[in-house]
Amino acid sequence: MADRTLPLLGRGEAAASALPPLLVAAERVAATVAPGVHGRRRAGPGDQFWQYRRYQPGDSVTQIDWRQSARSDPLYVREREWSAAQTVVVWADRSPSMDFRSDPRLPLKHERAALLAVALAALLNRGGERIGLLLPGAPPPGMGHAALAHLAEALERAPLGQGTDWTRLADAAPVTRHGSVVLFGDFLDPPEVLEPALRALAGRGLRGHVMQVVDPAEETLPFRGRIRFTGAEGEGDLLIARTEDVREAYIRRFQAQRDALFRLCRGLDWSFAVHHTDQPPQTALLALHARMAEVR
Repeated sequence: MADRTLPLLGRGEAAASALPPLLVAAERVAATVAPGVHGRRRAGPGDQFWQYRRYQPGDSVTQIDWRQSARSDPLYVREREWSAAQTVVVWADRSPSMDFRSDPRLPLKHERAALLAVALAALLNRGGERIGLLLPGAPPPGMGHAALAHLAEALERAPLGQGTDWTRLADAAPVTRHGSVVLFGDFLDPPEVLEPALRALAGRGLRGHVMQVVDPAEETLPFRGRIRFTGAEGEGDLLIARTEDVREAYIRRFQAQRDALFRLCRGLDWSFAVHHTDQPPQTALLALHARMAEVR
């Protein structure tokens, strides 16, 4: 119970300090994006008015809004907004390759992936969607601020520095006909490892959205001279005498990995996008939310 002897500001600061820092940052990002979001709405069963449209052959006469139709020659149908809550589960990669940044002024890749995941959940929560975390042992999808807080807390507690068990991850996804999964990660695993997992998620009835989170240096390899590269996931070290000599081959290899991921997503009718950690998270979040609205 709150201590009423504390000033209101003090009680507010105490309450805020109990929130996961990730949730506080994500709520701030979601609040910035919210004014530009127009909702994930479509016609369907519900109580809220959505829009008028012209009467079409096959529409029931009982759908006609006679008051609106009396104002002009065409007949108009009154549509309601589909009010069924959707289930959206998010995932943020915590594998060792995500613990990277090429510049101390940039966020670590896993920090940005987690921020985007929770900020998206916060934005969807504002729209009345059911949100959850795609993680074995995570709380089931729910609604409201408590569900959002549990999601953020579970993600912050998730171990960092372990490779992704894609089979176990797919098994943790809910089975639903009206749900989506949103994946944030670098997706540097071989395509033959990623494909069965993504197909398994799609097979559970989930529409999918993949956002590849990359450090800008990972695309261009801007380094020069003699550099020792340390494998993040047990690949061992690699010493290159002149990094600039391998730049073109590296860029081709990196692009080939992305192209394979893009083709896989397109084959599943999933969306695919790239986010660079030197770019604002709000831009990626707004574009992602718009894509989700298009396929609902």
